[in-house]
Amino acid sequence: MDIKVYTTPNCTWCKKLKEWLKKNKLSFQELDISENDNYRDEVIEKSGQMAVPMIDIDGKIIVGFDEKALMEATSKVEAVTKLETVVKKEVPPKKRK
Repeated sequence: MDIKVYTTPNCTWCKKLKEWLKKNKLSFQELDISENDNYRDEVIEKSGQMAVPMIDIDGKIIVGFDEKALMEATSKVEAVTKLETVVKKEVPPKKRK
């Protein structure tokens, strides 16, 4: 999986995104648009707007820190759903009185 994260140094949501990616053990390439005009142009070309963070995951573009979209794009939803299913099967329901 190829993950490119377009950021700026003072962007709070960029920092949160990078923390989320690291927490989920996903490697990524960080591209600082304030240091390279080509990266800025890529953001505009790919998303149609000038906003960060912008994430390119194998060609799927996500603008902003959208955890649900990130989970879907990185297949984390399937893993979480499978885990919840396993846990639900292992824990017997409480008996009602």
